[in-house]
Amino acid sequence: MLTHEENELLCRVEGSAPTGQLMRRFWTPVCLIEEVAEPDGAPVKARVLGEDLVVFRDTDGRVGVMDEYCPHRRASLVFGRNEECGLRCLYHGWKMDVDGNVLEMASEPAASGMAAKVKHKAYPAKEWGGFVWAYMGAQETMPEFTPPPWAPVAEARVSIAKAIIPCNWAQILEGAIDSAHSSSLHSSDMVPARVDGAKATANLWLRPSTDKAPRLQVERTPYGFRYAALRRPIKDAATQDYVRSTVFVAPATVLIPPNNLYNVANVNVPMDDTNTAFYFIAWGHPATTPETETWRRFLRQTVGVDLDATYRPLRNVDNRFWQDRQAMKAGNFTGITGFPNQDIAMWVTMGPIADRSHERLGASDLAIVEFRRRMLDALKEFQAGGPAIGTGDRAIPPAVCSFQAMVPKTGDWRAHPARWVWDDGGERPELEPSYSVTSR
Repeated sequence: MLTHEENELLCRVEGSAPTGQLMRRFWTPVCLIEEVAEPDGAPVKARVLGEDLVVFRDTDGRVGVMDEYCPHRRASLVFGRNEECGLRCLYHGWKMDVDGNVLEMASEPAASGMAAKVKHKAYPAKEWGGFVWAYMGAQETMPEFTPPPWAPVAEARVSIAKAIIPCNWAQILEGAIDSAHSSSLHSSDMVPARVDGAKATANLWLRPSTDKAPRLQVERTPYGFRYAALRRPIKDAATQDYVRSTVFVAPATVLIPPNNLYNVANVNVPMDDTNTAFYFIAWGHPATTPETETWRRFLRQTVGVDLDATYRPLRNVDNRFWQDRQAMKAGNFTGITGFPNQDIAMWVTMGPIADRSHERLGASDLAIVEFRRRMLDALKEFQAGGPAIGTGDRAIPPAVCSFQAMVPKTGDWRAHPARWVWDDGGERPELEPSYSVTSR
């Protein structure tokens, strides 16, 4: 368990909070590209690390990420006019470009020269892997943008389900690195079967084990850690372990073990202390990775069906997450459709910020314990003036990935030759491509 003080340090991200300041040393997803796909389209509101932002695509197709509130009288620019390569405030007609330059001040005499003296807060922005990214730290600390490990090459299809969850980022991330819960909470969707590895069907994920109490082993790394959940397989249990190896990439990404068709990842962007933009990602070869709408239907994360227009789940505590008790009597474990919705029910009912001082952890919680220790150690180093975890030469190497496999009991999962799934009968693209990233 954590003390109250440690829990506060880990979870708080707003203002000068150390975790929020550490997260500002990374390029951060702000919204989906599809939300601002149209030049001169409607601006989008975003909230990241306690800051209210406006995101828009200008006439020339450039994306801007700016302070939501006009520098003049602080009216919201989300309602502004997106026109002629700038965002114009409705209140007095001030107009800013994607770099925060004030192009026009309709309410001021042109001779005043005031426009040249005002600069609106705008963050460097790039597009990659389905996201608009921003760097929200100090300019002098900004690293070069590099593709994330879940979208390493431009050829990959990246399908993203987005949901706004009313709780702290850390309890969501802990769910993603908790291998043990999947054998209970998701047991009606991740079904044991006599297969040689994890398999994806149109409706289910199959796995070759009935073991609900995995043995966990952890390896700490400069970018976070990776761990293995070793389970007794249905077949060849005397000689084999079924290994699911998960990778935690600090500060808020999890590479989840893949299936036979595509890779899986989870990114958690703190909107503030008690709200999180949760992104669940399938990625890989276009021939075997589901398209975005198919992925969202599979997860029960479709806007207008499962989510409102702002990506907030329609299932909630008040309507009991649409839980079907009759389905439970018929054999469904949770009575909640869509396994992310099963997770969301657990995360949200922990409260806005889980009180970890009252927990009773066991052997299957080893990865949870390591996440907390790793981040608290990283925060201590960062507060003492050290580099942020996973930055510079501590960044995750391009070849590191999650995996699932049958491994001989005489072997070591750490030495397993893991490769991300790219099964089209041909070679994978190069891991260090000559890529182009749309930027300004």
